[in-house]
Amino acid sequence: MVGAHGDSPRIDLKQNPLYEENGVGLLKTHYYGGIKKYQWTTTPLALHGIIVKTNGERVWVSVGEEETDPVFYITDLPPHLSRGGQDDRKLTQGIDGEELNIVAGTMPFDDEKVSEKVKLNILKILNEKYGIKEVDFTSSELEFVPAYKARSVGFDESLIGGYGQDDKVCCYTSLRAILEVENPKKTAICILTDKEEIGFCGVTGMESHSFERFVVELLDKKGENSVGAVERTYSNSRAISADVDAGFDSTFPSYYDVRNSCKLGGGVCICKYTGARGKSGASEAPAEYIADIRRVFDENKVKYCSSELGKVDKGGGGTIAVTFANRGIDTVDIGVPVLSMHSPYELTSKFDVYNAYKAYKAFLNN
Repeated sequence: MVGAHGDSPRIDLKQNPLYEENGVGLLKTHYYGGIKKYQWTTTPLALHGIIVKTNGERVWVSVGEEETDPVFYITDLPPHLSRGGQDDRKLTQGIDGEELNIVAGTMPFDDEKVSEKVKLNILKILNEKYGIKEVDFTSSELEFVPAYKARSVGFDESLIGGYGQDDKVCCYTSLRAILEVENPKKTAICILTDKEEIGFCGVTGMESHSFERFVVELLDKKGENSVGAVERTYSNSRAISADVDAGFDSTFPSYYDVRNSCKLGGGVCICKYTGARGKSGASEAPAEYIADIRRVFDENKVKYCSSELGKVDKGGGGTIAVTFANRGIDTVDIGVPVLSMHSPYELTSKFDVYNAYKAYKAFLNN
């Protein structure tokens, strides 16, 4: 099985988001995942998600992706005003979470009797376009993401710039790979999961029982649905956690161990263990498993390198590998090296992306 996660850091709307302050309509947000909050200010943002009414009607929302769409915006102070205040904050505190407010409009509703004219006008627009009321925000899942198009980067066009490549780049390559697999030696599974950026939790995360239920359904088709059959299936399985790694950034070399970092254009990263500091929270793949992975990749001409996520005591992170390993499944992290991970616009190499596709396809076939 190859498992990747489809969620990426973003800006979510709060359940009661809309308010007016000094003639400006604003939306309160709650950021999702590990972000550098200052990177998300003064950036064009698109709105995506769903609103569910009490009668069960679902309203899908997407604003900001088309050229004719408006976009949204989080303000920041100009340098003329930030001296002696914001400029003196630590980098991680340059923008506070409660300062990530979305500018939603400034046009007032034409009624002198109304106190919050801008807010009312925004609600009027939403009602006319989507048929919703303010209370419907309570049962919604709405999120803001950068309204940037993915582009080729560099004079040689060898790189890809785009939002959410962690981990959508591995979702895409693993899905492409399994769609092209024919007659594999073992049952081949591609898992696209959610909530990895906040700890694999919730009913759609890998810590949930949804994966177990899926395995039980498969075994039920064979008439083997006992607890023992599930456990034997796990122990006889092998997995790749298809997740990105931090590519070596030559602008900030002191944060990396150059001998144990993947460089853009070096192929896919094999990360034997994740975790932080003294391998805390790590899932470490057995040497025998790594050797077998290398054999498969060598036989299929997959370009790869081995890596760690930054220097010891400086770097580290977690992936869904630990959730596979906790079920007794041999697991290793293999993915695409990324620069500026978790930023609104991440950077990858086309060569590495292609080798990720080759790697996952070779693994699923063999």
